[in-house]
Amino acid sequence: MCILFLGPYKESQNRIVNYLVDSGEMVIRYEKKLDYDKVHMRNFDFLVSYGYRYVIKKKVLKFFDKRALNLHMSYLPWNRGADPNFWSILEDTPKGVTIHIMDESIDTGDILYQKEIFFGDNDTLRTSYTKLERTIETIFIKQWPKIKNDELQKIGQSERGSYHKSRDKEKYNHLFSNGWDTKISEIQGKGS
Repeated sequence: MCILFLGPYKESQNRIVNYLVDSGEMVIRYEKKLDYDKVHMRNFDFLVSYGYRYVIKKKVLKFFDKRALNLHMSYLPWNRGADPNFWSILEDTPKGVTIHIMDESIDTGDILYQKEIFFGDNDTLRTSYTKLERTIETIFIKQWPKIKNDELQKIGQSERGSYHKSRDKEKYNHLFSNGWDTKISEIQGKGS
């Protein structure tokens, strides 16, 4: 099986890539803006997006026909789009991770697996994000055999929830008293 893995070359993502390779999958990593010609030239079986910053075009998604997956750091339908962990804390919405099928809209596709996460009083934006990373990586690795064999029930998302763009965060920059090491308790619920 050949997997196109989209996302930045971060240490945290190596755990998933290494697992896939050790499982006998061929993985091609890509972090730049993707165009259809790059996809069409290969016989990819799946697309896995994890921390990828670009919107994937309809033509690419059609090529994968419900085999394009996103690993998203929120408990969808809450906090679709950019900076989901930050928004879940600021707006005090459910926190967690979701693996979903990508569709033409941002983070609205059918859910394959999700888990709600709770943070402690001493957690910061950084430690909470690290917990989300570890959780989604563990879930993906555990669920990959069922995902690739289409054995997980697909659950449609409701219309409710929230969506944010990267620039939406700018008006809250003053809350980052200690950057990403700012305690969650300092910003929890201050955006609602």
